[in-house]
Amino acid sequence: MSRPHLFVDISAHGFGHLAQVAPVLNALTERLPALRLTIRSGLPTAKLQTRIAAAFTHLIGSSDFGYVMHDAVSLDLPATALAYRRQHADWPAQVERDARVIAGLRPDLVFSDVAYLPLAAAALVGIPSVAMCSLNWADLFAHFFAGESWAAEIHGQMLAAYHSVESFLRLTPGMGMPELRRLRSIAPVAALGNDCREALRRQVGCATGERLVLIAFGGVSKALPIADWPPLAGVRWLIPQDWQLEHPSVVSFEGLGRPFTDLLASVDAVITKPGYGTFAEAACNGTPVLYLRRSDWPEQDALLDWLNGHARCREVSEADLLDGCLHAALEALWRQPARPVPRPSGAEEAAAALLPWLAGRGA
Repeated sequence: MSRPHLFVDISAHGFGHLAQVAPVLNALTERLPALRLTIRSGLPTAKLQTRIAAAFTHLIGSSDFGYVMHDAVSLDLPATALAYRRQHADWPAQVERDARVIAGLRPDLVFSDVAYLPLAAAALVGIPSVAMCSLNWADLFAHFFAGESWAAEIHGQMLAAYHSVESFLRLTPGMGMPELRRLRSIAPVAALGNDCREALRRQVGCATGERLVLIAFGGVSKALPIADWPPLAGVRWLIPQDWQLEHPSVVSFEGLGRPFTDLLASVDAVITKPGYGTFAEAACNGTPVLYLRRSDWPEQDALLDWLNGHARCREVSEADLLDGCLHAALEALWRQPARPVPRPSGAEEAAAALLPWLAGRGA
């Protein structure tokens, strides 16, 4: 009997899509150890392996681009519009090419977060598909470009692809997505980290009473001028390695050799942008969040409403963040009472939703 085969497409628009998919795949492979995984993503194989426990075949490539970004919180809309117009200039041919790839792999099911090209391709060759995300590219496209004369055909092609799925698993928190069919809302999906705070503080040489604050913008760069910040007594910053900053108050978190979720579960706060992965994981690990709003990002309000109801959190302005004026914001954040942590049961819900096609029982 052949092994069940799942084709997974994970967007490389930041790390949040991987943070959503990985717990689902881990839950699914626990239930179905014989599952064969083929994963297409523009993320590095090593990055995928930090989150996905099971063995998989990696097809390196991106079937979506999401949005062209100036940095983690600001969009390049003219470049994004051009990219969408180029992608859809010969849409039927693109779908046919992708359909040949998917048909050649012969998966039992296509699972996408949240590219629509593999969904259209799967429909063309009669392979069932399921999408999952807290957003979809069609709603975001309509938000920014619906008024453009060239946009209606592209939006229609996007919607048709999303409408072809057996189910769209809408994560909590997430956008409303009123235009999508076969929508099913599920609980939050988040990886839970191991609390290693004492070992972590010894590793970075924290003084007694010194706090650790993680700065992470979800895989899209936004370097901050920490070297120019005024000293903030009693705080050590964990920053991305690619900032290439040597400073007595900072430590590169990649160089610590610990899983990101373990770090997130062990620090005193995280500074980030509104994004599903970090917001959900911070809330479910009980970590306070200091966030910088994104400029005109439609998913943002749903994420912020949920975070404010489930975690200690506080907004910081870009001016204060760039100037390093963070003492008052952090102290106010730490004075907030702890909240009951949400239970991230969405991974089990999603795994159960995928299982029928892979266990051979039909939809």
